[in-house]
Amino acid sequence: MGDVGVGIVGLAAVVLSLGIPMAAMYTYYRVKKLRADERMAAIARGITVPFETEVTPTARSRKNGILLVSGAIGFMATFGAIAGIEHEPDTWSAAAFGLIPLAIGIGYFVDFTLSRREAHS
Repeated sequence: MGDVGVGIVGLAAVVLSLGIPMAAMYTYYRVKKLRADERMAAIARGITVPFETEVTPTARSRKNGILLVSGAIGFMATFGAIAGIEHEPDTWSAAAFGLIPLAIGIGYFVDFTLSRREAHS
């Protein structure tokens, strides 16, 4: 009975690890197609459809910086809390991996600041 349970768990892991990204890609494609169909229908009726505004590179850098820094802080805080609760100092080494997205996020903030300075001058 134990081997059957392990097999089912393995099968579920494979199906979910492959199925969830496929479902996400299909959903993305379907939403994009529905938006395009809606736009084409509006154009066919003679309605002017405004194009979506392009996000500026400074706004994109700021958004990426915020997401990466907050994600890194959350990652490090999670592993820090686990290390504190379990009293395992070795868990802090996993929290150190949060420094990678933290450094990238800080780089995006530096890019945002430099781009904003160039735009003002």
